[in-house]
Amino acid sequence: MAALTSASGVVALLDEQEPQLKVYALQQLNTLVNQFWAEISDSVAKIEILYEDATFPDIELAALVASKVYYYLGELDDSLTFALGAAKRFDLSEKSEYVETIISQCIDKYILLRQQASDGMAEDIDPRLQDIVERMFQRCAQDEEYEQAIGIALESRRLDVVKAMVEKGDSAKLLPYVLEVSMTLVQQLEFRNQVLQLLVELYQNLQEPDYISISQCLVHLNDSPAAAKLLKELIEKNEELMAYQIAFDLEEIATQDFLSKVASNLPVQEDVNDPFKKIASILSGEESIRLYLEFLYRNNHTDLMILKNTKGALESRNSIYHSALTFANAFMHAGTTSDEFLRQNLEWLSRATNWTKFSATAALGVIHKGQLSQSMNLLAPYLPQEGAQGGSEYSEGGSLYALGLINANHGQDVLSFLKKALKDTDKEVIQHGAGLGLGVAGMATDSEDIYNELKTVLFSDSAVAGESAGLAMGLVKLGTASEEAVEEMLQYAHETQHEKIIRGLAVGISLIMYGREEQADVLIDQLLDDKDPVLRYGGIYTIAMAYSGTGNNKAIRRLLHVAVSDVNDDVRRAAVTSLGFILLKNPKQVPRIVQLLAESYNPHVRYGATLALGISCAGTGYLDALDLLEPMTKDPVDFVRQGALISQAMILIQQTENTNPKVAGVRKLYAKIIGDKHEDPMSKFGAVLAQGIIDAGGRNVTISLVSRSGHANMPAIVGMAVFTQFWYWHPLTHMLSLSFTPTAIIGLNKNLQTPRFEFVSNAKPSLFAYPPALKPPSATVVEKVATAVLSTTAKAKARAKKSEKDKSGDQMDVDKEPEEPTKTNEEEDTAKEEQRRKANKKKKEENYDILENLARVVPAQLKRVTFKDDSRYVPIKKGTVSGIVLMEDRRPNEEEELIEPSAPTSADGQDNASEEEAAPFEPFEYPFEDN
Repeated sequence: MAALTSASGVVALLDEQEPQLKVYALQQLNTLVNQFWAEISDSVAKIEILYEDATFPDIELAALVASKVYYYLGELDDSLTFALGAAKRFDLSEKSEYVETIISQCIDKYILLRQQASDGMAEDIDPRLQDIVERMFQRCAQDEEYEQAIGIALESRRLDVVKAMVEKGDSAKLLPYVLEVSMTLVQQLEFRNQVLQLLVELYQNLQEPDYISISQCLVHLNDSPAAAKLLKELIEKNEELMAYQIAFDLEEIATQDFLSKVASNLPVQEDVNDPFKKIASILSGEESIRLYLEFLYRNNHTDLMILKNTKGALESRNSIYHSALTFANAFMHAGTTSDEFLRQNLEWLSRATNWTKFSATAALGVIHKGQLSQSMNLLAPYLPQEGAQGGSEYSEGGSLYALGLINANHGQDVLSFLKKALKDTDKEVIQHGAGLGLGVAGMATDSEDIYNELKTVLFSDSAVAGESAGLAMGLVKLGTASEEAVEEMLQYAHETQHEKIIRGLAVGISLIMYGREEQADVLIDQLLDDKDPVLRYGGIYTIAMAYSGTGNNKAIRRLLHVAVSDVNDDVRRAAVTSLGFILLKNPKQVPRIVQLLAESYNPHVRYGATLALGISCAGTGYLDALDLLEPMTKDPVDFVRQGALISQAMILIQQTENTNPKVAGVRKLYAKIIGDKHEDPMSKFGAVLAQGIIDAGGRNVTISLVSRSGHANMPAIVGMAVFTQFWYWHPLTHMLSLSFTPTAIIGLNKNLQTPRFEFVSNAKPSLFAYPPALKPPSATVVEKVATAVLSTTAKAKARAKKSEKDKSGDQMDVDKEPEEPTKTNEEEDTAKEEQRRKANKKKKEENYDILENLARVVPAQLKRVTFKDDSRYVPIKKGTVSGIVLMEDRRPNEEEELIEPSAPTSADGQDNASEEEAAPFEPFEYPFEDN
């Protein structure tokens, strides 16, 4: 049978009088439309008339043919309208491009209408559209495409479908998927909370309830009574280990306010061994801080040679270099309690004056971070004393800031002291330090008392004290979205003349809106429309804080618009930097988004691009980001080079030369820039800071803005946001220490002690090993460069030599045997080489590594960690484990071997600690000091 070359004959049948002929024509056209649609389109009006004719026997077929014609014409809206009219004739199971496209059009329209309905812009949804979507859900269920159905249901806000799909499919696998998608895909906060409520219910209905996931949902719902109830139920069921594990997880991701409310809902117990007493100590942060302190103290691998070389290369009289080295040392020793470098360089330290001295004293807070019980003793030599005269106000202010940093996010014990210090002084430097200390220690406590004290300082209109007060007010009210606070702060920002105060308030306001998403939109609009560029800058940070980690498209579009349109460089720089906060959980998208911005003519935009890469890709070692930063380390503008160097360090923290090819080159680049006398101070500052970041916490911490459970890590994000303000005020650099997360596996038994056990890392030991320490310069004397010898001098020397030889006669031959020693050296070298070769042959590297409890395990290594089948201790958490993990003891009747604490905070080890660690140095007492 010859192939058809035209559909004109079939189209002609549409003009016939008999309805049966028209139906036949439509049946034929339905099969021919994909081939002859251009020809049929001329008669589409006739098909539409048949569809509208109520007496026509097959209206649905007419609609289907019309829909297909419009599809091929590219008129998708018309095509969808007729597809809806086709009803059951539109076959969802047909595997064709037309059906797939129309279904996706249906779903998009349905999602849009559902979202408008839930936002109050009610519009009735066409029942035919509803029918197609319902049939689509049924098809997904039949084909077991549950994830696809759940994705559509979440976007169209159909909780009933989400629940039905989870119950039909494998609940244990689908629930984590729903949790992940709801945190990334669902952009409306109110609906997300409804999803989380549903998840709590579904997790509880599992055969083995997933208590850890339930607790995470409760944190996001800010439901502290339910979290307390969950802990009580677990204790009643004798599942203490799980209760402790949840308490540790809550402590890691929840605010101080949330944790104190959970603790207040638990029974108060005096017995130290009571489970509720233990949970209270975990929630207070006491236990995790003690354990991480022990880990950082034991595994400190700081290479002091790097600091020594850097100090030797920099002119210490220059305050910017002094500050840079202070910060680098603080970062390298963050949380390790080791002030060895400072004690070795007291003379260098004593050169600090004014604000450099403030930063140097505050650095003690970073080094001793977490020594909650010892913080007052450690800082006693520097803290303001009642009635004492003659102390340096910069030292005293710095020590109050240090006190806040030691107690960061766990400040119950020191808040009253800091509040009193703030109230009792009229010196603005001390007020500045006390304000920053209160902000960091009282983060997210929502304390009206502290807020009012800070407000009093703010209203004194002192530029230096007011800046820290504005910032601290935001930290205390972190994430509360307090309208009263925002109004007061905004009003004062408009009244004051001091730019420093306005900036402190602008950043403070952004922190109040942390995690509030669309609830912050009205404030964002108001700030971005302000004529004051500093408040517009605050508006940008409000977007960053409100939408951090959400990947919200609207927020990204807004930032990109400001990045290229605002007239102020600071605002544009902030807009590009803020992209890093929004895309925390999608780091791979960031290089693509900022690629063009990184080549902008405006250096501030380029600088923003460097920080956006550093913030979003921190700790990932992501090569695309590093490739983008590499040319920026050679940028013609010094501060762009600074940003690129700092961001490289953030990305490469805890990467080794074996896991990332860029590490060796980047470390050499830092040393080269620091040693280059012609390099700008700003670039050198960046390189020194970068050296501190890449080796932070004795090489045992990473920068983790996303918590282990995959949710935004609030203290870390806030620390990073305030750190980026170092552009204006160097002491805020210390805030980066809030982003440092120790990378350890710390196993605990039911008594919260650390038993001795081993686990396996299925990788060569060298792959994740600590970087080798720098070799000290060899003691050999440097050879002198040969000096030019004049011909007359050479002749004179030759004559003198000849006469000497004549005098000595033949004795020289007897006494000297010059050949022998060189020969011996050669033989020795050969023998040594042979020995080395033999040793290397013996030491063939294993493909695994046996690690002990309290070992460093870097993030890339976690998925390779396994516990042996015959291991006495196994984690109660399923899947990949990291951080503090409760271990089930399979042989409880055997005696346990415990790891004894050695960090200086242990109660019993206090005496021996004072021998090991010298008392805090006394660097700043100089009689000729100039304030």
